[in-house]
Amino acid sequence: MSGTAPASADLIVSALVVLGGAFALIGSWGLVRLPSLMERLHGPTKATTLGLGAMLVASVVWFQLAEGVWTTHELLVSVFLFVTAPISANMIAKVHLHRLRQGEVSEGAGPAGTPGPPPGSADWATHEAPHEGTPGDFAGD
Repeated sequence: MSGTAPASADLIVSALVVLGGAFALIGSWGLVRLPSLMERLHGPTKATTLGLGAMLVASVVWFQLAEGVWTTHELLVSVFLFVTAPISANMIAKVHLHRLRQGEVSEGAGPAGTPGPPPGSADWATHEAPHEGTPGDFAGD
């Protein structure tokens, strides 16, 4: 990598970049190859997030060990990535389940089958109207 960097820094950074690249490749491959939307969510939210996280850690390690500079930009990007990826995947999954339940999506059943309705009189949390007397009912708030 660099003539002035210690060999350990080169080895650690190279291993992290290869590991990150492998995770990102596997996640991207899963995004393209898996059959249903719910299964395709796992590629970018799990493996690709870990892959990008490993590459960002490699950048932090490189600048600390080889250059002697502490950088926080990569850590901020990692925190943003690890916070937003699961939240966005959760919202996409809830909308997809709601649309399946309403019959708006004509998607073949994946290996897990078609999702059933929620048990009892429950409804999906993001689509249920607030009940009288509960927080958010706007009547007595």
